[in-house]
Amino acid sequence: MIYLDTAATSRQKPELVYQRAEQAMRETANPGRGGHAPALEAGRMVYAVREQVSAFFHVGEAERVVFTSNATDALNLAIQGMAHPGGHIVSTTMEHNSVLRPLRALEGRGVRHTLVQGDPGSGVVTAAQVAEALEPETCLVVCTHVSNVTGTQMPVEEIGALCRARGIPFLVDASQSAGVCELDMEAMGIDLLACPGHKGLLALPGTGLLCLGPNVRPEPLKQGGTGSFSEYLEQPDLLPDRYESGTLNTVGIASLGAGLEYLEERGLESIRRHEQALCEQFLSGLRAIPGIEIYGAGNTRRQTAVVSFNLRGMDCAQAAFRLDREYGICMRAGLHCAPLAHRTVGSFPQGSLRASMGPFNTEEEIEQTLSALSALSR
Repeated sequence: MIYLDTAATSRQKPELVYQRAEQAMRETANPGRGGHAPALEAGRMVYAVREQVSAFFHVGEAERVVFTSNATDALNLAIQGMAHPGGHIVSTTMEHNSVLRPLRALEGRGVRHTLVQGDPGSGVVTAAQVAEALEPETCLVVCTHVSNVTGTQMPVEEIGALCRARGIPFLVDASQSAGVCELDMEAMGIDLLACPGHKGLLALPGTGLLCLGPNVRPEPLKQGGTGSFSEYLEQPDLLPDRYESGTLNTVGIASLGAGLEYLEERGLESIRRHEQALCEQFLSGLRAIPGIEIYGAGNTRRQTAVVSFNLRGMDCAQAAFRLDREYGICMRAGLHCAPLAHRTVGSFPQGSLRASMGPFNTEEEIEQTLSALSALSR
C-alpha cells in the first residue's frame, strides 16, 4: 500500500505513539477523578503533555492548552464561544466546513460574516483584503493556515499583525500545518489556535487542541463534571477546567505527547524539507503526464505537500477507486469538506484527486504513483 492521504489523517505513526497509548490504557485511570495511584498518574501525564503543547506552539501558560476531541470541536468552541449577537466575523473562501458551517449556523443567532475571496489561481488571500472586510462590529477573524485542498499557505503573520493592531481576536485553523510548519502564537499574533492531533502531530484519532492567548476567553459550549469545585452547580471558571467537561481521552493525549516527542527529535525543518522534496518530485512528474490539471499554486515555496489535480476525461472518484483497486494507492477524491475552496480554484462541482504526503512517504512511492497516473492517463 502507498498511503497519500495524510491531509485526512496520518496512518503510519512513530512506534513510540503506539507504545505510549498502550501504556496509558494499561496503567492510568481517570485524571482528576480520584486520589489513587492510577488516577494521579493519569493527571501527571495529561499535565506533562499540556506543557509539551504549550512549548511547541509558544502558548505561554500550560493551563491555556485545552484538549478537545478533534479540530472541529476546537473550531466550534472558538467560533461560537467568541461570537455574540450583533457581531461580525471575517473569514475566507478557502476554509473547511468546520469553519463555514458554524458561521452559517451563527446567522440564526444574529451574527453576520464576510468571506474574503481567495485568488482563483493560488487560493491565497491577503492581509489587505482582510483589512477591507473589517467592520466596527468585527469580533473575530478566522483563517486557515494551510488549505486542505491545495496546500496553499496563507499569510497568517501579516493577518495576525493586522488583527493585533486593531484589537480583534485572530483564530487560526492549523489542521494542515500543525506538525509541518513552525507555529509561534505570540510571534504570529494568534489569539486562538485550533488543530487535530491525528494529522501532522501523529497522534491517535479523537484528539484535538484549542490553544488560547492571554486575552481571549470564549464561552464554553458544554458544562459538566471537571473533577474540580464539585460542590458548586456552576461551571468552574479556571482554565482549562472551564472547557474540559467530562472524561478526557487519556490514551489519545498520551499518544499526542509521543507524537510531539518524535517531531522534536526529528525536527520540523527536517520533516518540511523531506515533504517539500516529495511534493516537488510529484508536481514535476504530474506536469509531464498528458491530461493532468493541477489546482492551486503548484509551487512548494507557497504550499505544503498537498496537491489537488484531475485527469481530464475521468471522474476523480473513478480515478481514486482505480488507484486503490489496481495499484494499492490511497488518495482522497471529491470536495474534501471545502466546497468554497474548490469553487475558488475552479474544481467545483466535481472536486479533485488529492495527494497529501507525510513524513514516512518515500521517493520510490512517488515514482510508483506517477507511473500509475501515467497509465490511467493513457
